[in-house]
Amino acid sequence: MYQTIRPLLFHLDPEQAHRLTIGLIRLAGKTPGIPRLLRRWYPAPARPVQAFGLTFQNPVGLAAGYDKDGLGWRGLACLGFGHIEVGTVTPRPQPGNPYPRVFRLPEVRAVINRMGFPGQGAGSVVQQLSGPRPAGIVLGVNLGKNKDTPLEESGEDYLSLTRTFAPLADYLAINVSSPNTAGLRRLQARQELETLLTAIVADRAQQAASLNRSVPVLVKLAPDLDDARLDDALEAIIRSGVDGVIATNTTIGRENLTGLSGRAAQLAQETGGLSGAPLRQMSTEMIRKIARRANDALPIVGVGGILSVDDAKEKLDAGAVLVQIYTGLIYAGPGLASQIVTGLNSPA
Repeated sequence: MYQTIRPLLFHLDPEQAHRLTIGLIRLAGKTPGIPRLLRRWYPAPARPVQAFGLTFQNPVGLAAGYDKDGLGWRGLACLGFGHIEVGTVTPRPQPGNPYPRVFRLPEVRAVINRMGFPGQGAGSVVQQLSGPRPAGIVLGVNLGKNKDTPLEESGEDYLSLTRTFAPLADYLAINVSSPNTAGLRRLQARQELETLLTAIVADRAQQAASLNRSVPVLVKLAPDLDDARLDDALEAIIRSGVDGVIATNTTIGRENLTGLSGRAAQLAQETGGLSGAPLRQMSTEMIRKIARRANDALPIVGVGGILSVDDAKEKLDAGAVLVQIYTGLIYAGPGLASQIVTGLNSPA
């Protein structure tokens, strides 16, 4: 069915199409009887995974960026996902970067975006996450600084967000790797990252008593880190006591966009983060590097270019314990998570 609808959606501006789909899935999640029907349409056999002290019903999750403001997560939870990561959330509302800022490349099943953390801010997302939660879903919240917060003051943004969302989330993800907020990736440098994460982990320890639990903290890294910078980031992550890594965010590289012509070649030159099929190999290699350098002691969530069961298996074989999808939904449709979970449960 989605392959029939997709051309109609692709006639819309990418952000218009996304708002439409989020609106529909939000409505579905709130309408009595529809969530049960969706679960029948998109079954997900149990494949439990233990990671970060949490139990996931299956290893397939929704990556941050799809449901930035937590509007549709209850409906999305009915599509076969084991976990949903909302965000990226910033302390205060902000519009993000100027339009146009999202570009599809159907020829290579990719997307370029330079959105810049647009969203309604933490207060609004708190309201969306409060209240009943779908059974069995693990909820993560991805956190980022406001654009107008000076880099040297960004720690206050992240601490504010961790305090706000620790009572509501099963885990928190620290986003220091988006290419679309000026200077943000500088926080992946060893000293800056260790200072930030040490403060967050110390604050988490203070909250643990009142929450009666310790909320896992993960860090999302860029695929564009060279070996030296990756080693620095991993040293900071391990030394600070963070629980895991999400690998990876989008890439600013364009070396995997070859052979395009006409309009597609022009769009390929747009600035922003590239996601989808051209990112697959790069993110998988980053997972392998992290697993090897951390001696498999640091749990990894694999993200980037997952559009099939085989893509997910590749990430898991490389060392990931969980995987996340986003751009794959745009090209393969809402049944992708269910297809992957079913495929992972099938005999080899």
